[in-house]
Amino acid sequence: MNAPLLRLSGVNAYYGAIQALKGVDLEVNEGEIVTLIGANGAGKSTLMMTICGDPKARDGSIVYDGTDITAWPTHAIMQRRIAQSPEGRRIFARMTVYENLLMGAEVAGNTDTPATLETIFNLFPRLRERIAQRGGTLSGGEQQMLAIGRALMSRPRLLLLDEPSLGLAPLVVRQIFGAIRDLNRTTGLTVLLVEQNAYQALRLAHRGYVLVNGAITMAGTGAELLARPEIRAAYLEGGH
Repeated sequence: MNAPLLRLSGVNAYYGAIQALKGVDLEVNEGEIVTLIGANGAGKSTLMMTICGDPKARDGSIVYDGTDITAWPTHAIMQRRIAQSPEGRRIFARMTVYENLLMGAEVAGNTDTPATLETIFNLFPRLRERIAQRGGTLSGGEQQMLAIGRALMSRPRLLLLDEPSLGLAPLVVRQIFGAIRDLNRTTGLTVLLVEQNAYQALRLAHRGYVLVNGAITMAGTGAELLARPEIRAAYLEGGH
């Protein structure tokens, strides 16, 4: 069996004196969608940021494509064909859709910008319609599409997606999750997805992990976790 594309082993991370991650073990194989679910404050976004080098893991190791990147600076990590669509989108509000997308290509030195743009516009046709519009004037769903599109402009091997459904209408959520599924199926893109919408995330993912108070408490396929009564009670009952 091939080594995982990404492997976290015994990762501890802190904000000052507060321990945010507690001995996290997690693997993402090439071509998989892996989701991390958990309540607010469980440490999901901290885990994503720790992979990107800020905060640094105080203990344990983070290995990407066979290389230990635990101590690497953020800019060096992101140049290894890792891209992040962060929580809260963080697009450039005064720039147009086109300019935002070009920023994603610039960071990674993507020289095939027209072909990558076409891929993104096929994935999110609304961005083609809004190409000259400033990012700050887009709807929440359009801004999320732009944040994902900007990350994809670097032609990543691993996409880190942090809360893509946050604050969006159900119809837009289904559209965005459908786009992620299509991208994975057609290009083999590897995705690590952090998501509060456990139902949608586990339906989408090949495998999932549950994070509680900074520690992994459960792991399995998406279908296995969806079927677990404790998962249903904690994350699914009362609506999806």
